[in-house]
Amino acid sequence: MDLIQGKFIGHERGFGFVKTSDDEPDIFIAKSNKKDAMNGDIVEVKIIDENSGNSREGAIVQVVERNTRQVVGTFEKSRNFGFVIPDDNTLGTDIFISKSNFGKAKNHQKVVVKITKYPRKGMKAEGKIFEVLGYEDETGVDMLSIIKEYNLESEFPKKVLEEAKRVSKKEIVPNGRVDLRDKEIFTIDGEDAKDLDDAVCVNKNEDGTYTLGVHIADVSYYVQDGSLLNKEAIKRGTSVYMLDRVIPMLPTELSNGCCSLNEGKDRYAISVIMKIDSKGKVIDNDIFKSIIKVTKRMNYNDVYKIIERSDEKILSKYEPYIQHFDKMKELALILKERRLKDGYLSLDIPESKITLDKNGKPIDIMAYETNFAHEIIEQFMLTANETVAERFYWLEAPFIYRVHEKPDSDKVKELNKYLFNFGYRIKGKLDDVKPKSFSQILEDVKGKDEERVVSNLLLRTLKVARYEAENKGHFGISSKYYCHFTSPIRRYPDLFIHRVISKYLEYMSTESNKGKNVKNNKAVNDIIDENTKAKLEKQAIKYAESSSECEQNATKAERASEDIKKAEYMQDKIGEQYDGIISSITSWGMFVQLNNTVEGLIRLAEINDDYYIYDDMNKQLIGKETKKVYKLGQKVKIEVVFADKQTRKIDFKLEP
Repeated sequence: MDLIQGKFIGHERGFGFVKTSDDEPDIFIAKSNKKDAMNGDIVEVKIIDENSGNSREGAIVQVVERNTRQVVGTFEKSRNFGFVIPDDNTLGTDIFISKSNFGKAKNHQKVVVKITKYPRKGMKAEGKIFEVLGYEDETGVDMLSIIKEYNLESEFPKKVLEEAKRVSKKEIVPNGRVDLRDKEIFTIDGEDAKDLDDAVCVNKNEDGTYTLGVHIADVSYYVQDGSLLNKEAIKRGTSVYMLDRVIPMLPTELSNGCCSLNEGKDRYAISVIMKIDSKGKVIDNDIFKSIIKVTKRMNYNDVYKIIERSDEKILSKYEPYIQHFDKMKELALILKERRLKDGYLSLDIPESKITLDKNGKPIDIMAYETNFAHEIIEQFMLTANETVAERFYWLEAPFIYRVHEKPDSDKVKELNKYLFNFGYRIKGKLDDVKPKSFSQILEDVKGKDEERVVSNLLLRTLKVARYEAENKGHFGISSKYYCHFTSPIRRYPDLFIHRVISKYLEYMSTESNKGKNVKNNKAVNDIIDENTKAKLEKQAIKYAESSSECEQNATKAERASEDIKKAEYMQDKIGEQYDGIISSITSWGMFVQLNNTVEGLIRLAEINDDYYIYDDMNKQLIGKETKKVYKLGQKVKIEVVFADKQTRKIDFKLEP
């Protein structure tokens, strides 16, 4: 039947798309053609229209594999039966609950239900309630619901915690490492950060070059391959940050304790020392195991005040170290200038800063402000990650790379339709677009009203970055070699890379390998035995895939936690008016983003001054009689008319 297999991605309006494993565009599935598929199912599809707009259209023939085992939702109880309405409105079905499967659930409570029968021939799915989370307005229930919805592990198994306590008590001694405890080294993080896994130092040399030292916590010393801690870290893949809590990849004994580069404490690290010329190019580097003692634990705001000379009290407090931060600023500016010339995409997309009270209720939302101190650390970490990736690429070592491929030509064409409204265009061959074409647009819109909207449009056009065992470069930072090496406390690929580096350095330190020119030795077989290499290669493929999946799941959970709190915050703002900009336009309405990063929908049916037609070619709405136009980036005044924490939806209406 010439069927295609893929993953069904449902939409709350009933239709969906099937994502295949190849580079073909997603297959559109109309509501009438999705059969009994649920969001996340693996399905077989028959193509029914090869040229349906920007996508092929298909009909699901059968569900091959169900990927939803349990569902979080709200229990709606009747006398003899009930339903669970899923929090995930893309799932495609309510869950029927017979009276015998109510458990201890009460009407309108949040519950977790195990699916016992999947939907078939128009019948809803059936299930059994096995956990009651509480009422929606109870403190913490909303975040707990997200934890359950995305199958996050909020607690560590007892044996893992016991192992963490045991290994965290290991004595720290030089043990053949390079002793850097007499060097002035600094951590620079947010004021509330507790897992400090990177420290930096900069020196300026007499020949005008700089020496950048990036020292990363050697988590691989404590989390050994095959240990319970390692198995748990693989399963979690990443730490998850959910506003009022962190679900860490590693227990706090490690993440906040022996691995964290705390001020004044001896710590094991893997150090990358890079010599950088006046144009920002790394001309020499060395990687080794070290023992360090952080001189000062700094935060972004204080460092910014120092380099801007804006606070006499802070300047006086850190007077002995001012020269260090001045040199950091100097080098970061050089590195950033070089990156921008290469096509590095500096997207202006502010994150949300949501302030909660002691009961978890949102009391303020604003755009998270960054300053050049953040830029310093970003540039230094980017440079270290590139250096490590390039070094181990040429060594042909088993590795996990951070891959970000160029966008599809169809998406670039679609982007140009939007950019046309602003007078911009992605230039060059669209099937082989270069990062510089994107960065030029960002440069052109810098400081203009449409900057945030255009940045978002470019972001939506880009592919999602992922982990792979094969190097394919990173489009977003315009780099041929890139990896994640700098955050092993909170990301598993970084931890795996540390283990590869450790194994490599271990072999190089043996008597038979001493004196070899490791920088030019491409034949890793001369360094690491075949069995070790084969094992690491298999692990790299396996862990790259699982880490990508864990990262995507964590991102969805983090966004869901923000969406809930934004909707809850706006529930108290119904009737209030705000200024905003049109951030997206669709055939059913337009989204407006406020200055505080909250976004809401203005439905087409609710714009009453005219009948508006969606112009797909130019991505705008045009009034049939008045010819009034609404387009991306346009400033509008809105009134909040609806906000619901349960559905995570916010609706606006236009004000004259």
